[in-house]
Amino acid sequence: MKRDNLVRLTRFKVSEKRRQLEQLELMMGEFARMAAELDHQISNEEKKAGITDITHFAYPTFAKAARSRRDNLTNSVQDLRTQINAAKLALEEAEAELLHAEKLEMRDGQRDGDDDRREAVG
Repeated sequence: MKRDNLVRLTRFKVSEKRRQLEQLELMMGEFARMAAELDHQISNEEKKAGITDITHFAYPTFAKAARSRRDNLTNSVQDLRTQINAAKLALEEAEAELLHAEKLEMRDGQRDGDDDRREAVG
């Protein structure tokens, strides 16, 4: 594969890794926002009912369901943190690969320039 194609492909990989990382961070932020909103709704429902003990027989059904959704979102946020860390590592690797490919391309370009000068002198 020609070096310029390698650099182009590697740049594409880096931009794709960045896009994936941004999507994960956006999703994590959205899940955290939704969990905070559910916390607020749970609190309001508990105040309205006057019951905060989730084992109480009259604990609001909506609050129970909201707690379950909030817990699922919180678990998803934790999972996304793990995925974000992995995505950051993959991005760093892709950026290092890009740097290496660009150095190879520059070296080849210099070598080609030296060859052209030798042919002109010779």
